[in-house]
Amino acid sequence: MKKFPVIFLIFLFLTLSAIPLFGSDYGIDWMTKTIIFGIFALSLELLVGRTGLVCFGQAAFFGIGAYAAVIFSTDVAQPLVAILLPISVGIAALYALFVGALSLRTKGVYFIMVTLAFAQMAYYVIHDTPVGGGTDGIYLYVKPNLPGNISLNSSLSFYVFTVFILFGILGLLGLITRSRFGRALLGIKLNEQRMKATGYNTYFYKLAAFVISGAIAGLAGFLFAVKDGYVNPELLSWHQSGTVLIMIILGGLGHLRGALIGAFAYNLLEEFFRSEAIFGVFTKHWHLGLGVAIILCVALLPKGLIGLPNLWQHKLLGKSSETPKDNEQVSSSGGRHK
Repeated sequence: MKKFPVIFLIFLFLTLSAIPLFGSDYGIDWMTKTIIFGIFALSLELLVGRTGLVCFGQAAFFGIGAYAAVIFSTDVAQPLVAILLPISVGIAALYALFVGALSLRTKGVYFIMVTLAFAQMAYYVIHDTPVGGGTDGIYLYVKPNLPGNISLNSSLSFYVFTVFILFGILGLLGLITRSRFGRALLGIKLNEQRMKATGYNTYFYKLAAFVISGAIAGLAGFLFAVKDGYVNPELLSWHQSGTVLIMIILGGLGHLRGALIGAFAYNLLEEFFRSEAIFGVFTKHWHLGLGVAIILCVALLPKGLIGLPNLWQHKLLGKSSETPKDNEQVSSSGGRHK
């Protein structure tokens, strides 16, 4: 592994370990939410940053995972994570398979619009039918237990569980990006026609990435539903998809740590501009301040927040801290791939 990812992982582990020791209940709750959105951002990073597929319907999988967690726990005296989590992830993955199988036959802006259309279909099914309780949403009255009858009712236990899931997803995506499958996805992003010419069936590679991405988004939705104990149709809305897309752009595309940095920065900026102690009555216009801050970040940091160390070294020392990675060679050996 390269130097900066290792440093980032160590820093992330130490920071998250220190939160329960020094943070308040509100701080633990805020960090838990940030980690959940970090997992959500990681799901989209696999598509956008690694495969080059800009999906504008990621919120559908997030919301479906959340709703599945609540719906399948309503008639159970004590829900179990071991049952609810696979159900939520599985249903989100199945919908991702359905959406991906159709939408991946298009490209460019048409792919973006088709994924948005499928997400809006899911939104209106939840919004306008009794399936998801309509506009009022539905409540999760009993939080599921971990194996061994370990309760997730306390904010600390759920925080630890969420941190464990985060590092599990980071490990999984790290293995994927370094595998032959991950290198094939990078090759598709750089030059899909060349990958086809070397014998790769790019459609099935992209479909597999789409399903994995949808499953991880469903996992994030499950965590969100358990944390808040409540879901509503806005979890599937188009602006939720836009928010997570902003997160990965803000952090820096092409890097797993960029998705986490972007999620943290976005939630921190939102918290900052919604603070009445700082902005007083202006807090009702917090979207305006957040929008201006994001525009400035994107304009001044075209590579995202992850490019700050390289920018500082370039300005102060006149050299770059990056190693060339965008011209990574993709092996075409191994014959035809299907």
